[in-house]
Amino acid sequence: MTSLSAKIQDVFDEPACDKNRGKDVRARKEGCARPLTPGAAAGGCAFDGAKIVLQPITDVAHLVHAPLACEGNSWDNRGAASSGPTLWRTSFTTDLTELDVVMGRGERKLFKAIREIKEAYAPAAVFVYSTCVTALIGDDIEAVCKRAAEKFGLAVVPVNAPGLAGSKNLGNKLAAEALLDHVIGTVEPDDAGPYDINVLGEFNLSGEFWLVKPLLDRLGIRVRACIPGDARYRDVASAHSARAAMVVCSTALITLARKMDERWDIPFFEGSFYGISDTSEALRNIAELLVRKGADPEILDRTERLIAQQEAIAWKKLEAYRPRLQGKRVLLNTGGVKSWSLVHALVEIGMEIVGTSVKKSTLEDKVRIKQMLKDDNDTFEQMSARDLYAILSGGKADIMLSGGRTQFVALKAKMPWLDINQERQHPYAGYDGMVELVRQIDLAIHNPIWRQVRERPPWDGPIHGYDALPGPSDDAENLHAVQETAGKAPTICVSAEEIR
Repeated sequence: MTSLSAKIQDVFDEPACDKNRGKDVRARKEGCARPLTPGAAAGGCAFDGAKIVLQPITDVAHLVHAPLACEGNSWDNRGAASSGPTLWRTSFTTDLTELDVVMGRGERKLFKAIREIKEAYAPAAVFVYSTCVTALIGDDIEAVCKRAAEKFGLAVVPVNAPGLAGSKNLGNKLAAEALLDHVIGTVEPDDAGPYDINVLGEFNLSGEFWLVKPLLDRLGIRVRACIPGDARYRDVASAHSARAAMVVCSTALITLARKMDERWDIPFFEGSFYGISDTSEALRNIAELLVRKGADPEILDRTERLIAQQEAIAWKKLEAYRPRLQGKRVLLNTGGVKSWSLVHALVEIGMEIVGTSVKKSTLEDKVRIKQMLKDDNDTFEQMSARDLYAILSGGKADIMLSGGRTQFVALKAKMPWLDINQERQHPYAGYDGMVELVRQIDLAIHNPIWRQVRERPPWDGPIHGYDALPGPSDDAENLHAVQETAGKAPTICVSAEEIR
C-alpha cells in the first residue's frame, strides 16, 4: 500500500498542470499551497478538502474517525444538491474521546461504528476519513476498512487525508486518489455505450448541473458519472467505462482526469458551463471527443443544431437586460474556473470587468482572462478587504460578485453584492443559468434599497432635528406637513420622580 507521504509527493508533481510544469524540480516537489499555520482553519485543511470532493456522493455513509469537533466543523460544507438519496446529509463520527486515545480503543471503535452504520442504514458504501488525531496516534484505518469490508460484505473505503497533511486543495487530490485506489473500476456495467462521458469537478451547487444534463440527454449523451455532484457509488465505481471526460474544476481533479486517461484511455478536456459561449464550446468538445472514440459523426451536426437553438432562445431572453446592464462595472472576487468563465459570460452581455481575482486559477485560465480584459492590472491573486472597500466606496464598480466571506465589505460600502460561490441560492450553469445570473445581477443593481441606504438619515437635518426624508416626489406635500407638525409639537418634560 502506498504511504501517505508518497501520495502527497505524487499529487504535487502533476504533469497535467501548466503552472506546475513551469517550476523547477525543487519547487515542483514543494507543491502549490503555502504551508499551513498551526491552528488556523481559514481556507480549510486536507481533511476538509477530501470531504468537499467526496461528500456529494449521495448514497454513501461518510464516517469521520475523529473527535466530534472535526465532523461538526466540516458537515455539509458545500451547497450540493441530490436528486434522490439523503444519506450523505447524515453526520457520522466515531466521536473519539481522550480515554479512547489513551486506552488505544480507536480502531475497535471504528470497526463497531461501521457495523452499526451497515445494520441501521444499509448504505451502498462507507467512506472512512482519517483526521489529525487518528493519524497522530497511528490508527490503521486501511486495515480496519479491509477487515470490515470482508466481514460485512460492504465496500468500505479509507480516505487517508488528515488535516495536518496540507491544504484543502491537497485534500481534493488525496480524495481523488482514494477513488482511484478503491472505487473506480470495481464495478463493470452491463450497459456501457459509445456516448458515455464523465464530468469531473462538477459539484451540482444549487442543482445547477440539472440545467445542463437535459442538453446532454437531448444529444443522446449519457453521464456515466458526475464526480462528485449528485453521484451514486455504483456510477463512480463504473466510471472507467466512459468514453470521454470533461473537467470543470481543474485545480481539484485534474490529477484524477489524467490518471483515468492513462489507465483506461479516457481523453478529457477542461471546460466550463458558465456563459453562453462556454456552454456551447463544452458541448462541441464533448461531441468531438466521442467521435474520436468511435461515436457516429452525426452527433456533431445534432450538437450544432441544438447549440443554435439554445443560443437563440438565451440571447432573446437576455436582450431585455442589455439596456439596463450595458456598461455596468463588475468587481469579481472569486477563484478557480469562475475567474475566467464568469468574466467571459459578463463581457458577452456588455458589462465591464474592473477587477477579478485569479486565485486558484491555472496558467491557462489566467491567459484567457488577460485576453478578455482591457488592462492586465485588472487581475489580482488576492485583495485585502480594505482594497475591495476602496474600489466599491470610490464608485469604481457598480456591483461585486464574490463569496459570503466578503459580502460585508460590499454592505459596508453600501453597494450591491451577489453570491456566486458555493453558498449561492440560484443555479448559474448552462444557457438558462446564464439568464438567471443576469437576472439576479439586474435585481441586485437596481434594487431601490441601495438608493435609500446611501441617503443621509433624517435625524441629521437642520430643522428641529428633521430633514427632508428620501421618498417619492408625489409625497412631498405629506412630508412637509409632517415636518411642520413636528416643528410645532410642544415639548413635554417628565421628571425622574414622575417616571418612578
